[in-house]
Amino acid sequence: MRLLFTLSSALLAVVLGACLGGSSGAKDHSQEVDLQLRALILQLGLTGRPEQIVEDDGRTIPEADDPLVMLGKHLFFSKSLGGDFTSSCASCHHPLLGGADALTLPVGVEAMDPDLLGPGRVQLSTAIGYDGGPNVPRNSPTTFNIVLYKQSLFWDGRVQRHTDGGIFTPDSAGPTVSDPNAGPTLAAAQARFPVTSEDEMKSHSFETGSTRAVLRGHLGARIGRYGMGAGEIPDDWLPLFRAAFASPLGTSQELIHYDTIALALAAYQESQFFAANAWNRFATGIPGALTAQQKRGALLFLRDPAYGGAGCVSCHSGDFFTDEEFHILAFPQIGRGKGDLNGQGSPTQDWGRARVTGAPTDRFKFRTPTLLNVELTAPYGHSGAYDSLADAVRHHLDPVGMNAIYNWTQADPGTQVFDLILNTQEATQALISARAAGASRLPQGVSLTSAELADLLAFLQALTDPRLRDPAFLEPWIARNGAEFSDSQLLDARFSQ
Repeated sequence: MRLLFTLSSALLAVVLGACLGGSSGAKDHSQEVDLQLRALILQLGLTGRPEQIVEDDGRTIPEADDPLVMLGKHLFFSKSLGGDFTSSCASCHHPLLGGADALTLPVGVEAMDPDLLGPGRVQLSTAIGYDGGPNVPRNSPTTFNIVLYKQSLFWDGRVQRHTDGGIFTPDSAGPTVSDPNAGPTLAAAQARFPVTSEDEMKSHSFETGSTRAVLRGHLGARIGRYGMGAGEIPDDWLPLFRAAFASPLGTSQELIHYDTIALALAAYQESQFFAANAWNRFATGIPGALTAQQKRGALLFLRDPAYGGAGCVSCHSGDFFTDEEFHILAFPQIGRGKGDLNGQGSPTQDWGRARVTGAPTDRFKFRTPTLLNVELTAPYGHSGAYDSLADAVRHHLDPVGMNAIYNWTQADPGTQVFDLILNTQEATQALISARAAGASRLPQGVSLTSAELADLLAFLQALTDPRLRDPAFLEPWIARNGAEFSDSQLLDARFSQ
């Protein structure tokens, strides 16, 4: 312990001395930079092993060939879980699109071409509520590494772990009440809700006016081909459920219902653990894993602004690069919004976390996303406002200035900008007020040169698992019809670019 303390003190002395001595671009002495980074890694408690988050929580990461994962994969890609058979989970979260959809805002049900994903996916003009743009108001977050989240899911955290170990969901009886049907994990709880959204998967024609419980019951009966769902699909899912739940004699009514569907969907998503990146190799002791530029960028990312850094780690902390908390960043508010009223009474605003808590101080707060594989998950922000990572970084450095010059044409064609200026001004004012009250962790007064910005972006690219660039690597996570099982409603995705 004394040796560790002595080493830690020595490394911290090196990094503090270097930080006070000048900018990270001056005299790139490789060994000195390595020592500075090692000191920061030790100081911040980084391990380079994000899987330890799961291990410390007493959980395991499922394997892709686990029968439960394989069942979940087929369900994830099946439009049979879409009320009107026009969308699946994979419609907005495809592995070949970084676990998301590569769109500013998603198009869920009633797409012009349900099997076309990514740029070019648009909604039918005859769809209910069609207003010229996408029908889902928030950007699709990646499902990759979802297993690492411990506190909450969704941009507003409406699925959240309670201190008593239970999980709060939109089905909870009150703001402090756990949902008894949430399931064992955040991913299982989350899997219960996209199918209930009219715009994402439910549609406006399926189970109109029904409770979420009735709707889920209908979907389970559809997959199991019994009761109210009998005859809706020709596919025999029972063998997959029997294998997944090790019940060779189980009946459809016993094995196929939405609780088991949610468990399978969760297992599939939790198997998508992709963090074999250059940064983690460096953090675990391989100095040559990062380039000199990436190391300079890492110093900027990890250092406090008082020592010449950008202060990114104040929110993007730990091996998962997120504090899982909620902050006001005032990203441009484009899209339909969530129905919250702006100052002129238009229901195109999105109050973010306040929609869950009801607290005015939570307006415009959204959960910090992980930065693992961030290079592959554009567009950025809860509204998908920025199509470039560089601009998303610039926004963090100067939200007010970036909002003043925001170019909405970078959004996908048709993206709604009805109240862009007013809605964004309201979010910006909320950030200004939070800063004045000392309630914002977003660093102020940080100015980076173009070279420093390039260094920071290079570091963010070091958080990419290079295996994700190879479609062959991702094939085990993509459902295909075959001799063992064939799904008449399989999402057989095509990509225009």
